[in-house]
Amino acid sequence: MTPTPTPTPTTGTLGVPGATLYLERRGTGPVLLLIPGGGADAGLYAGMAPTLAAAGRTVVSYDPRGQSRSTLDGPAADQRVADWADDARHVLDLVSPDEPADVLGCSAGAVAALGLLARHPERVRRVVAHEPPLVEVLEDPAPYRTLYAEVRELTRTQGPAAAMAHLAQGLGGGSPEREEPAQLPPEILEMAPRMYANQPFFLEHVLVPFTSDTPDVPALRAHADRLVLAAGEDSRAIPALYGPATRLSHLTGAPFKEFPGGHVGCTEHPTAFATRLLEALTGG
Repeated sequence: MTPTPTPTPTTGTLGVPGATLYLERRGTGPVLLLIPGGGADAGLYAGMAPTLAAAGRTVVSYDPRGQSRSTLDGPAADQRVADWADDARHVLDLVSPDEPADVLGCSAGAVAALGLLARHPERVRRVVAHEPPLVEVLEDPAPYRTLYAEVRELTRTQGPAAAMAHLAQGLGGGSPEREEPAQLPPEILEMAPRMYANQPFFLEHVLVPFTSDTPDVPALRAHADRLVLAAGEDSRAIPALYGPATRLSHLTGAPFKEFPGGHVGCTEHPTAFATRLLEALTGG
């Protein structure tokens, strides 16, 4: 089957404190902001763009600071969730200045999205946080603290390839049977070299600070009507990816929903993922 053509984005940049962000925008209608995770960029969501734009949404994404085409003003340093959350607010102030917007964040982007809701709830209509790797909310986070610290040290001593191999082994979960993933759009294939180039920054400066972050549970609980926690059905056997979303659902009272695929379900099954996202945003 020939994939639906991906709408050509309008691109631009936005200066924020400490960085310059690269932005992409497609479609018309109410804004839906898509926040990529660590190591990824706006291309992560290219496969979902046709479905979301066809649903009457202005689809906005950007490269997180320090990754791909979004540059830091200074040298690379450990990233702060508060800065990423504020970056999302600055983007919303640009693209949706007069009304709150819907937001999806995946992985580290989900951590930023939760920070956005906690810090700037007036800018958000609804947040879907897909697999935020906030292991500190788990009953026993210690093994994952150790794992992520080892991954960072391996990045420094042996390089990203060894670090990624250790991360994959440490997370476990096996290889569940999956449907054949959709044909990847050119934008995602084009992102692959950028993701490879982003690996050292992600592994050394994003992984540990974001996984060790403690979310503001009281603030999230106060706005639970605007929050949906989510995880991929293929991540059920990986506690570090599936567990934080279910635990935060319990702690905040916000609903939990399963999405197609695993940690990167938005690229594995983009149409089905986008459909589930639209359902979650409308209370379905």
